[in-house]
Amino acid sequence: MSLQWSSLNARRRARELDALASNSVVDVLVVGGGITGMGVALDAASRGLSVVLVERGDIGGGASSTSTDIIHGGVRYLQNRDVLAAVESALERGYLLQHTATHLVRSLPVLLPDLGELPPKRRWLARAGLQAGEALRFGVRTDKSLLPAPRRISGAEAALLFPTLTADCGGVLSFDAQLEDDHRLVVAVARTAGSLGAKILPRVSAKWVAGDGAQVRDELTGSELRITAASVINATGVWSDQLEPGVRYTKRRGSHIMVRSALLGEPRSALLIPVDSSLKDFVFVVGHSDGTTHIGATDIPLSDDDAATEPTAQEVSDLLSVANKALGITITTDEVIGSYSGLRPVGHDADGNEIDMSRKHLVTVGDTGAITVVGGKLTTYRKMAEDAVDRAIELSGIWAADCSTREVRLIGAAPRAQLNAIDAPRRLIDRYGVEATDVLALGTDEPRLLEPIAEGSPVIGAEFAFAVQRELAMSPEDLVDRRTRIGRVTSQRDGALDAAQQFCGDPLIGDLR
Repeated sequence: MSLQWSSLNARRRARELDALASNSVVDVLVVGGGITGMGVALDAASRGLSVVLVERGDIGGGASSTSTDIIHGGVRYLQNRDVLAAVESALERGYLLQHTATHLVRSLPVLLPDLGELPPKRRWLARAGLQAGEALRFGVRTDKSLLPAPRRISGAEAALLFPTLTADCGGVLSFDAQLEDDHRLVVAVARTAGSLGAKILPRVSAKWVAGDGAQVRDELTGSELRITAASVINATGVWSDQLEPGVRYTKRRGSHIMVRSALLGEPRSALLIPVDSSLKDFVFVVGHSDGTTHIGATDIPLSDDDAATEPTAQEVSDLLSVANKALGITITTDEVIGSYSGLRPVGHDADGNEIDMSRKHLVTVGDTGAITVVGGKLTTYRKMAEDAVDRAIELSGIWAADCSTREVRLIGAAPRAQLNAIDAPRRLIDRYGVEATDVLALGTDEPRLLEPIAEGSPVIGAEFAFAVQRELAMSPEDLVDRRTRIGRVTSQRDGALDAAQQFCGDPLIGDLR
């Protein structure tokens, strides 16, 4: 795959916008640059279709960048006897873990502790659910060496995995999959789509859409353009109703807080903590490669006009309360170093009952003639995209090859043996895969690029440069808040923004764009 075609940057964006001005007819126009929209762009491009994707802000700037970074295998859907949703999740987890995103997705040990407040029957049900997850893994043929079977562990072994767990607390150890960083997945899918010819255009908003095209606006220059398309797919998530009036959803907010992993003794597993004895809701405590541990998520209903994406003080308190009941220490608000939130849509049936759209995705055709895809979850983005493109082909009658995205490796992915042989820091391999050496190579002539951006952070300047050159980073916020995540640590954000400003204006970096 050529570097020219897999690199997304400001120069390519401008060039492709200019090309659209002279020929603005495409097979598929995608509106929305989150993981669903990017998945649609990749699916359509891999079938041989011409694709344009427009996103009013930065790619992956919404809910796609605010998950718990877990690729769920579907166990939680078995609780509601939704076997089809569970199997779909397990299949998609297997594709990501074993082939398409091997650098970004890895096995995650998850400890469900034996908390005294849970009645014995509830503990048994939880363990039975995890055993059912093993049956799912076996059924979809995911390699057992990546996802071992669940087993009971003693308090001593639990303490080795999670040193600050409450004393003498054993539990059940199971395995799911962890995503290094949800935004890295969006970027990898976007660049892979770009390598197949898709035009990925951030800072371009859709003023209106119809079944045969849309009016779009370049938010950087103010110029407008009419794009004609055989099919238009609205993948804007909780903002779908702004383009398709017939779409009706309410919103829910999921929030996370962050602490230093050192505070928890550098845990080697995640914790899965029931919110209460009903076992309907859980909080995850998950470590990340940057030395932070994330605790989440809440699930808060919002009014129609509320789009707040900052955790409230009550949400922070609630998350700390759940986490602390499983710990031998008490985490206080003073030890929270950062937080983030995202929004997800919630649909309703004819009787007004909520539809769990984190479990099911919907592909509908609205009054405008545009296709809207909404709901689902990060784990199943590929399947959502496949269903949306299948519908587009059916309605438009355009020719396209069969879906092949189960086999398409994302940029950076490779067999694990190849990844393990790369001479680079593990954190860079986990984020950039086979391109980790390309990141380091940027420091060959510019040693300053190998220095940390901020004290206490593993992020180096070369990551900023790489994001500008190949990952469509166009502002300091793109670099700090999304491509590298350094901005999630509140105390580091302002200094990182200052450094990012210099990178965005650096002639050396700019010349390479």
